[in-house]
Amino acid sequence: MDKMNLTKHISSQFNEEIEQVRNHVMAMGGLIEQQLADALNAIASSDAELARQVIANDVKVNDWEIKIDHECTRIIAKRQPAASDLRLIMAIIKTISDLERIGDEAERIAKVALESFNSAQQDLLVNLDNMGRHVAQMLHDVLDAFARMDVEAALAVHREDKKVDREYEAITRQLMTYMMEDPRSIPKIMNVLWSARSMERIGDRCKNVAEYIVFLVKGKDVRHSDDEKLERDARS
Repeated sequence: MDKMNLTKHISSQFNEEIEQVRNHVMAMGGLIEQQLADALNAIASSDAELARQVIANDVKVNDWEIKIDHECTRIIAKRQPAASDLRLIMAIIKTISDLERIGDEAERIAKVALESFNSAQQDLLVNLDNMGRHVAQMLHDVLDAFARMDVEAALAVHREDKKVDREYEAITRQLMTYMMEDPRSIPKIMNVLWSARSMERIGDRCKNVAEYIVFLVKGKDVRHSDDEKLERDARS
């Protein structure tokens, strides 16, 4: 909050409400981090029970989104915030929408653990796990950047998305080759492919949150900007 140099308000209650919403975003983010970690662990250990727990807990993610959205709406209606405070609320609304979708992707990933794979197919899951750990680190880093309003950390997350895209392309080629060699494996391998796609989307969502941080701190909408323009705007 210090880096944003937000205006102090006469109403201390307003500041408390803003801080409470920010804390709730971090709590929601922590839950989603755990959901993704559990989904990846469920695949790695073929733990169907853990996978079912991830699927069941998705409703908690949805509840957080609704709760925070209502809090933001109430603050806008009651306090009519301006300037940086309004940017904060708008960035939070956008962020929780992306976080909720990351929760949905974690649920889809967990469903792979409910499948049974033979030893050859298990080898395919290794690269999937590596990609999953990569996007899990992106999620952790972007939540940390959000908590500290750290533009440089947000830019670092934004750059990681291209690496995730390359990993997704490599896994897709590998899975396509496997399905051509063993057509009977297609139904199960398609589930792995959809999980890889979910991980790629998590990377995209993390990139979105990184852009919201730049918007929040710098007041510049950098969506759809090329990398050079984004970094230039973020540092100016």
